[in-house]
Amino acid sequence: MEAKEAEAELQGQADIWKYMFSFADSMAVKCAVELRIADIIDMHGGPITLSQIVAAIPDALSPDINYLTRIMRLLVRRKIFTAHHPSDGDGDTLYGLTHSSRWLLHDSKMSLAPMLLMEDHPWLMAPWHCFSQCVKEGGIAFNKAHGREIWDFASENPEFNNLFNDGMACTARIVMRAIVSVYKDGFGSVGSLVDVGGGTGSAVAEIVKSYPHIRGVNFDLPHVVATAPMYDGVKHVGGDMFQAIPNAEAVFMKWIMHDWSDESCVKILKNCRKAIPEESGKVIIVDVVLQPEGNGLFDDTGLVFDLLMIAHSSGGKERTELEWKKVLEGGGFPRYNIIKIPALLSIIEAYPK
Repeated sequence: MEAKEAEAELQGQADIWKYMFSFADSMAVKCAVELRIADIIDMHGGPITLSQIVAAIPDALSPDINYLTRIMRLLVRRKIFTAHHPSDGDGDTLYGLTHSSRWLLHDSKMSLAPMLLMEDHPWLMAPWHCFSQCVKEGGIAFNKAHGREIWDFASENPEFNNLFNDGMACTARIVMRAIVSVYKDGFGSVGSLVDVGGGTGSAVAEIVKSYPHIRGVNFDLPHVVATAPMYDGVKHVGGDMFQAIPNAEAVFMKWIMHDWSDESCVKILKNCRKAIPEESGKVIIVDVVLQPEGNGLFDDTGLVFDLLMIAHSSGGKERTELEWKKVLEGGGFPRYNIIKIPALLSIIEAYPK
């Protein structure tokens, strides 16, 4: 029994060391993205040596291959890259891509690189250091870190605004591929669709591209739609979802509700209800449905995203199905249906009747 207790105590110590430095994983991956290591390997067409990688790093004035060797050693252990060692022990190790590093390619349509650069930027890391302060005295973590809320910070800081929009756009492409592949019948009967909080419009553009009969409206704050590119079949409208939402047969909201408190979500939903037909209208919410005890592929990430909401939102949170039910009913949507898709998020169809 004493041996088991000693083993458990040692394991506990090892766990704390691991969690203490878990940020090292994200910083190493961020480094790989900034150096475009995955892109360099991909452009070569197969595994290459560290010397070849270093020679192709953009703007590398005096590269240090020893630093890169140590960073790549950890990334190989984390299965971000592969390492092929010569069988005879003579020659250089060749580094290749994995299914994970393919999500770090800058020029791929299905890339998480912009989101990673956004989330791991010092601007967005700073609020995480305010968690204990938030527990002690309440308030908004982003505000404590930067003296203003995230939306005000974005409207005043073009560099941050672009970083944020690029991050949102890349995740929109990934999630929209999953939605369009699974939710075929859901869009078929919709003639007009307004994407509330649609950013620069990439999500609604993807829907309209797959369903050309839909008249799409991309609706977001004026400073956001000001930088939005033109898309066929999509109209950009600036405004405030807490004031009014453009009329359409259906309202689409991807990763919007989790940014807000229950009270704010009820306000948004009430405006959605006014914007859609009483009999045939619906709201399509794409967000996390938390499974705190779940063992699904993304259930653990869902809990992390709930903490992300503390760091970056103005009182937002991820919700369990019961919490969604309460918010939907409060906003005038007594009937709903949850549809699983191959992604971190789920589709929640909500109806006024």
